[in-house]
Order: sequence, then C-alpha cells, then structure tokens
Amino acid sequence: MPTHTTEMHTQGNESLPSDPEDEPPSQVRDELSTPIVRLAPRAPRAPASAPSEPEQGSRWRFRGGNSRRQSEPVNAFRKRHFSGVPLSEWNDWHWQVSHRIRSLHQLEQYLQLDASEHDALGANTMLPFAITPYYLALLNATDPRQGLRRTVVSNVSEFERSPGEADDPLAEDSHAVVPGLIHRYPDRVLFLAVDYCTTYCRYCTRSRVVGSNELTAKIERWQLGLDYIRAHREVRDVLISGGDPLSMSDERLDWLLTELRRIPHVEFLRIGTKMPAVLPQRITKPLVTMLRKHHPLWMSLHYIHPDECTTESRTACERLADAGIPLGSQTVLLKGVNDDVHTLQSLIHQLLTMRVRPYYLYQCDPISGSRHFRTSVSKGIELIAQLRGHTTGYAVPTYVIDAPGGGGKIPLGPEYFAGREAGDVLLRNFEGKLYRYPDDGAEPASGAPEVLPPERSHLHLRTVR
Repeated sequence: MPTHTTEMHTQGNESLPSDPEDEPPSQVRDELSTPIVRLAPRAPRAPASAPSEPEQGSRWRFRGGNSRRQSEPVNAFRKRHFSGVPLSEWNDWHWQVSHRIRSLHQLEQYLQLDASEHDALGANTMLPFAITPYYLALLNATDPRQGLRRTVVSNVSEFERSPGEADDPLAEDSHAVVPGLIHRYPDRVLFLAVDYCTTYCRYCTRSRVVGSNELTAKIERWQLGLDYIRAHREVRDVLISGGDPLSMSDERLDWLLTELRRIPHVEFLRIGTKMPAVLPQRITKPLVTMLRKHHPLWMSLHYIHPDECTTESRTACERLADAGIPLGSQTVLLKGVNDDVHTLQSLIHQLLTMRVRPYYLYQCDPISGSRHFRTSVSKGIELIAQLRGHTTGYAVPTYVIDAPGGGGKIPLGPEYFAGREAGDVLLRNFEGKLYRYPDDGAEPASGAPEVLPPERSHLHLRTVR
C-alpha cells in the first residue's frame, strides 16, 4: 500500500470553495423506471462542492486527539496509510474533508473490492460516493460483506428498483412549502440547510438530492424558509437537516441558528447530523461554544453499528453533552448490518455510555435501489421484543415506519395488550406471561363496581391462570 502525504485528493472540480455561490449548478437526473429492472447508467452530474470555508481564525482542530485517545483501528490505519500526516492535521476536520476518498482508483488503494463494488463505483449513480479517511479506517479492508462497509461503498444492487420504491418515497418534495423547507406536521418543519455530506450513506432517504448542488447553503434560499416560518406562528419546532448541517462553517451555521432564534414562536431547535460517527473531529470546542448560545438546542445523531462508537466518537458526544445539548440516536434498521439483537444491543448500550439516548429505530425507507438493505417489518418488531425487559427502558428505541406518501412516522411494536376480562385489562409481559390490571376508569359490564374480598383488595396485578 502506498504511503500518503498531505497532498489533497479531489475528484473532478470538487474542493472547498471560498463561498457557496462558487458551487457548480446541478444537472437534471434521469427518472428511474418502475418495474424491477436493471437501471441504465445515469448521465454524469456536476460534482458536489463542499460548503464554504470558515472565516480566517476559526480553523480549529479537534483537541483531545493523541495516540492514546485514538481508537486502535484508526491509529493503525493512519500509521499504515497516512504516516506522513501529522496527528494535528489528521485531527483537523478540514483536512479530513479535503482528503476524502471519492473514486474507484482511490478506494482500490485501501480496500480489496469485489466485482459488485468495482462495477458500481465505475458507473454513474444517483447518489455520489465519498468517505472520510477517518471513517474508512473503520471498514474491513478484505471483507465486502462487513456491515459498515456495505453502508458506504457502492454496490450494483443500487441499480435495481423494486415495486414500491421511489426516489422520494416520503413525498418530501410535495410537502415543500419553499425549496428546502418541508412542513408535514402541524407544529414543526424540516429545514434542509445544505445538501452536502462528508460521507454518503448508500441507503440515504434523500439520495435524490444530496450532493446535487440543488440545495446549497445560500442565504438567499434560506431567507425564503425563514420568511415562511415567521409567517406561520404554529411552527414551534425547527429540525435543521440536509445533507449534514455540521458540514457548514461555524459562522454560517451560527447565522442560521441566530435568525431562527429571533423568531418569537420558535421554541426550540434540533440539528440532525452524522458527524460524531463519520467525522468526530468536526466537534471542536469553538463549535460547541457557538452551539450552546442557542439553547434549547437538541441533536439527533445517526449511528447504525457499534463499530462507530470509537474513542473519537465518544469524545465528540461527551463534548456536546457537556454543553447541555440533549443527544438522541436515530438508527436505521439495515439487513446484514444491525438486524440481529446482539449487534443492536451492543450499539444501544455503547450509546448510553456515550450519553446518547436511543430514540428511533427506523424501518429503512423504500428509496430506489434499497431492497438489499430492507428487513421485514416483522424482524423490527421481533428485535424490539428481544430488547424490552432484557435491558433498561432507556435503551429501547421506538420502532417506526415513516409512511410512504408523506404519512409521517408510525410507531410499531410487540402487542402487550391481550384483551379484557371481568373489568380487568389483560397484559402480556416480556416473558410472554399474562397479568391482570384493574381498569378502574372503565365501567363494569354490570354497571356496579366489582367488590374484592378484604384479603385480596390490596392486589393490583394478578397472574392469569
């Protein structure tokens, strides 16, 4: 394997532009066909440009990174492939972004690719390809079946479309009141601040738009969304997502948060990000200092596998939590990645020790070319049943399906309500045993309250024989 220095790796014209206005325009993508077919290669589109550089003086590094505080796989990978790169540069998130792996030729220097990966990376896909050096260090170099590797390395299965799949299965575009602002629920909106990610997940719900330069971080576009929120007093909650909002500079993100904070009826803000998992170096002290100005501020983090819970990622989450930012994890259930109880339980237990509350377990959205990632719904319900009662309730996420067509999140779970009998509710516990609970709020069938003998009147839960 060659040893790399600090020379910048780029693909096409992508680099860190001085301003988002320098980003190239997007190109129109061909529409996918509806039956199960092998999709034709897509026409090339303009490469995604990274968000604007921070202003002079704000180019801070991820402090707390020394060899003792680096996870072993990351440290070994850095010494093998980037031995000429000082640790201070490796821990600079700008260096990580500018040295992302973005082509077949680059990736072949680090991974042994199978035919499916090789063919997919050589074609034009709807979703761009990019991995940070840090996240690449977590991948198995020789096993294409490794779960984490399958989520970020292209596969020819992406070119197959099954019935029920769509480029926009959640109908976000039809709920967009202005470009990049989705108003689906009565009191909250989704603000797509940017369409850029440092690492692209192959199961991404917004694969139709991320990396396309259609939703760049332009204040002119943002103003349309801000004006809409100002005019709709029912909006009390704004979720900033993308793309990844933390891919923007501190200054630009601070501007957006400040403008939202100035709207009196906006009560709290949320940020959706995968940065603590794919680029924990982004969580710098200056970023956290800026974020804490905008409380109440919450963060939804995207973790899918325990291999992401590294020393670096733990440091990033602890830094955010110490700033008073509540952290919740939104995990996508993925076939062959985290669809067994051992892997899922390991992930959620590690997240709790990192002060991240498992929040949602998502059924994978039926985006085009996602069949190889989707489990059955019964598998998701089974996993929740295997978690409930066998670990703390804080560790059990809510399993949801984001209903196709824009129906919103619908929770699913095992059935614990087993019926009614003689004025009692019948309940099934995690072991499958049945119990009674006196439903005092319900009218007895006879119209008169049931009177228990004195020796049994203290009982509230009774086993059903």
